[in-house]
Amino acid sequence: MNNPTAVLEKKRRDLLSDLARLEGEARDSGDAEVRDTIDDATAQQSSAEALEEVTLESETLEQVEDALKRVAAGTYGKCIICGRTIPPARLEAIPWTPYCLEDQEKLGVPS
Repeated sequence: MNNPTAVLEKKRRDLLSDLARLEGEARDSGDAEVRDTIDDATAQQSSAEALEEVTLESETLEQVEDALKRVAAGTYGKCIICGRTIPPARLEAIPWTPYCLEDQEKLGVPS
């Protein structure tokens, strides 16, 4: 990966945009004035799904921001557990990963 900062900054902007949209959708799903039971159930389901997605997006945003800190500190691309270099293909696939594959598997952390 030639410029991890640019890739991570773009991902950060995308996540912030997605979060704003999802939070708006979650808010809007409760705004209807005339509803029946089916409308309420649908709105609750939509709201729950949006909130779940907000949680996932927020976690990814935190990981991206941590990766940007590692870039600034000069430790980007090194596993935060063992210190080994993370293979370029892995960083290409998941630029914000803090772990080599071996340590991620040991921790049981999903990719």
